[in-house]
Amino acid sequence: MPLAPRQNYNSIDINGNLPLTRFSEIFASCFERCYSAGRTPIIILCIGTDRSTGDCLGPLVGYKLTNSLKKENIIVLGTLDKPVHAKNLKLTMDEIAAKYPNPFIVAIDASLGAMERIGFVTVGEGPLKPGAGVSKNLPKVGDMHISGIVNFGGFMEYLILQNTRLSLVMKMANIISSGIQYAFWKAIDCTPFPALAPSENYMD
Repeated sequence: MPLAPRQNYNSIDINGNLPLTRFSEIFASCFERCYSAGRTPIIILCIGTDRSTGDCLGPLVGYKLTNSLKKENIIVLGTLDKPVHAKNLKLTMDEIAAKYPNPFIVAIDASLGAMERIGFVTVGEGPLKPGAGVSKNLPKVGDMHISGIVNFGGFMEYLILQNTRLSLVMKMANIISSGIQYAFWKAIDCTPFPALAPSENYMD
């Protein structure tokens, strides 16, 4: 999980107004800028582990998308059952490179940041660097990235992650997974965004 990215990005407060609508629109806009024809498959790479509450954002998103995002040429890697984490990330990237000559990778991970930024999701161009928040030296991944700030960083990061509220991570995972679905319905099916209920009840 990286500290908050410093690249070109937009951020969404999941406790703000219409976070699902805002996330979907920002994700779709970033995807349109980053993606080019011929990049296939689209790989949603969800990074993290189910053994830490604060680091399970990626696997939760992967679990939800695997069950709901059924699109040709879209592959979801990293779930609660088969997480992609620090120990197997390099192997996973090597397997992707060996199997797919020109994939487009959307990397998703939890991050640590300033106290006032907890609950923000950032969407940005280019890769993220997993493990930066806990001093792990892992390869940069992604043609674009999504990072959710689940807690504050600066000291005792492993303990902070273990004591992150699951309700926050779950709400963030619901918004990210549902928002990606809406965005791909528009980008791939060339159909308008489905109407969102005023309450923005997120998909389970």
